[in-house]
Amino acid sequence: MNKEKYTAEELIEGIKNRNHEVLNFIYENHYSVIKNYITKNCGDEEDARDIFQEAIIIIYKKVSQNVLVLNCSFQSYLFSVCRLLWLKQLRQRRTNIEEKIGDEKPVELSEDIQKISEENDRYELYRYHFERLSKDCQQILSMFLEKISLKEVAESFGFKTEKYAKKRKYQCKEILISNIQQDKKYRQLKTM
Repeated sequence: MNKEKYTAEELIEGIKNRNHEVLNFIYENHYSVIKNYITKNCGDEEDARDIFQEAIIIIYKKVSQNVLVLNCSFQSYLFSVCRLLWLKQLRQRRTNIEEKIGDEKPVELSEDIQKISEENDRYELYRYHFERLSKDCQQILSMFLEKISLKEVAESFGFKTEKYAKKRKYQCKEILISNIQQDKKYRQLKTM
């Protein structure tokens, strides 16, 4: 399917199916516009890569849920999603620098993109702190998330009682919650 140009429908279908050729095409043909926009508005190349990737994830989620309706070109939509994400990032950084919009007129985006972006931020914060727990705590919490019984957890870790397995789960969960709540990103997410 190596093509020089794709229709918006082919791009959307390619994102939905995680087609590497389509994803490479999107990157090769649209990333430079996003990078240029972000680097001209207080960002760097790493910011541009992060925003571009997050935008593709948001579009993928919307496509997977069959809620994406394009009422503009794919490029305009992608740019608008990236722009929204970048403005959100700037607000989080609490910068007061005026944005240079240029000639590109932004497309109106629905509030669910903001919601998905915030869900991604919360999940990333959770994953960050989860991965910093001890291996035992990670395994214990994972087992509970997979609905494995207290008895099996106790046996797996060599705990003498199911009650102790429950206590360890509680301790691990409290450590995770405490670490998340102490993170400045958590406070930023709460104020949004």
